Amino acid sequence: MPISSLFDISGKTALVTGGSRGIGLMIARGFVEAGVKVYISSRNAKACAEAAEELNKIGSCIALPHDLGTTAEVKKLAEDVKLREKKLDFLINNAGAAWAEPFETYSEAGWDKLMNVNLKAVFLLSQALLPLLRAAGTKADPARVVNIGSIDGILAPSIETYAYSASKAAVHHLTRNMAKHLAKDHINVNAIAPGPFETKMLAPVLAVSRKAIEASVPVGRIGQNDDMVGAAIFYCSRASSYVTATVLPVDGGLSGTPYSALPFEL
Repeated sequence: MPISSLFDISGKTALVTGGSRGIGLMIARGFVEAGVKVYISSRNAKACAEAAEELNKIGSCIALPHDLGTTAEVKKLAEDVKLREKKLDFLINNAGAAWAEPFETYSEAGWDKLMNVNLKAVFLLSQALLPLLRAAGTKADPARVVNIGSIDGILAPSIETYAYSASKAAVHHLTRNMAKHLAKDHINVNAIAPGPFETKMLAPVLAVSRKAIEASVPVGRIGQNDDMVGAAIFYCSRASSYVTATVLPVDGGLSGTPYSALPFEL
């Protein structure tokens, strides 16, 4: 095929969970600009609708607000997509939550919340949308599942976010496991492990420690929209049709940096 079309994803259909802000919104916007019909989901219905309204100014975006912290809502989201589509080319499992607390008092409620959103929902939503992914995938151009992990799932973080880092490490290995077993269905499964990005979640830290964070990143800066969009488009384009079961750090080199040197949490 022509090199010029190797990264072309126009005409495809995607679902981006947690798509109303942060990394999810970066990916959703990039996909819409690339000509993809995008569904976004968020537990905040107002934010989801506002994001979809904004993205509809440049392409096609539909808001499907659901809180993926419960199995019932995961199933409802899958049903909402099935009512509208016969196939789904890309599933971006991005919805997530964070929780920090000292080891001595780390709560079961916090642990369960993060495991439900960050890990369980990834598996259950992928499972529920399997028929649509199967319908979209071919040997030459598989359907794609992209799970959003974290470099905190690669290296032990300095701040006490036990469930967050454990859930993200589990997402990385779940990605490999899913990839092995879904390859026969022409579905590629990969993960992105972001470092520090300009997101609402990281904004309070950046407000007081931006220079220290930038200094700790080998490339000397915070991740920008294009960095994340580029990785997501690669994983969803023909350029990666022979790539599955991988975890791609998009972190400016942080995953090769000792965590004791990092003054922040992702």
